[in-house]
Amino acid sequence: MLILRSIVFNVLFYLNLFVQLVAALPTMVMPRMAILKVATFWAHTNAWLLRLAGIKMEWRGLEKIPPGPLLVASKHQSIWETFSLLTLFPDPAHILKRELQWIPFFGWYAWKAAMIPVDRGRGSQALAGMTEHAHAALAHGRQIVIFPEGTRRAPGAEPAYKYGVVFLYAETGTPCLPIALNSGLFWPRRSFLRYPGTIVAEILDPIPPGLEKAEFSRRLQDTIEAATARLIAEGERELMQHGIKAPSVARTSS
Repeated sequence: MLILRSIVFNVLFYLNLFVQLVAALPTMVMPRMAILKVATFWAHTNAWLLRLAGIKMEWRGLEKIPPGPLLVASKHQSIWETFSLLTLFPDPAHILKRELQWIPFFGWYAWKAAMIPVDRGRGSQALAGMTEHAHAALAHGRQIVIFPEGTRRAPGAEPAYKYGVVFLYAETGTPCLPIALNSGLFWPRRSFLRYPGTIVAEILDPIPPGLEKAEFSRRLQDTIEAATARLIAEGERELMQHGIKAPSVARTSS
């Protein structure tokens, strides 16, 4: 049943993605917000499809999201948060690898939505370019969404936070909103299986601007990792109730 439900979900997920990509073509000649509306609709349809795989979603702490420009730093374990975070903010600007803009359709829409590309091979120049785009987005009241570890990490893996989020925080003087989650338990990276249960994402207390870089870095990582560990433990218990051993959970040395 697990394999069958996973296959059905994956087929419908990618079919839905294809249909949405084609249907969104007219937005290329429309105002920027049009493509964001389509992307948000796509995210909501994915939430419905996840139920076919026995997966529910729960958001906690939504009342902690402040209005206006914001730096959002989210844990990254799965594809799930790349689209689900679109539903939380009125005008998000995701930071993404420049190479993603070369992908047909997806890259066109990322450009149209004024997402922020980063050329990781340029080192300090990449940080400067990212910050310039971020300043422009924040000036328009947008929410900058960044995954501090840069790529998906298995639940329980040793944290690998990059300097980019610290640099953005210091250079923009913007509050930072941490987000913890356990999505990797139910939608594992590099696997077609989808495990039944509840993906929980928790909005944590915003970190005010003005902290020293080292203090901010420590506070951000400690806050996200502690909450994520708690959510992973909660998710593991739920999987056990379904008779499923938590998939591919990496354990830290601690």
